[in-house]
Amino acid sequence: MNYFLVFLGAAIPWLELGLVIPLGIISGLNPLAVIIVGFIGNMVTVLALIIGYDKFKLWLAKRNEGKEQKVSKRSERAKALWDKYGLPGMLMLGPILIGTHVAAFIGMTLGASKFKTTIWSTISIGVWAIIFGVATSLGFDFLVRE
Repeated sequence: MNYFLVFLGAAIPWLELGLVIPLGIISGLNPLAVIIVGFIGNMVTVLALIIGYDKFKLWLAKRNEGKEQKVSKRSERAKALWDKYGLPGMLMLGPILIGTHVAAFIGMTLGASKFKTTIWSTISIGVWAIIFGVATSLGFDFLVRE
């Protein structure tokens, strides 16, 4: 059941890997299993967003029809990342600055292909899952050992 919560937490935007993986490891779960389950949980919803992007974009356009568009701070940060580093940089920095889901969505909004977004999202989520898992494991072991 605890691994299901890791999966679910990683799948939910704004919780994501940076919170869920450390909490899972600190709670006593196997670090490797937490990293893998967290990665899969985050990837499932990012892939769903990428696959369903066209339908989501249509739905959002209909929903916002006639409304004034307000640009969020996350969107502004994502656009700045895009301008400075392109798709790879934005998706690699996304998990720590704006979130994986937001980074993937904005990358596609700015013209990135589904294929490239999928590849770079997978790399980014994998790298950050490992970084969060290893850092937490080493840090937690350091704090526990005397």
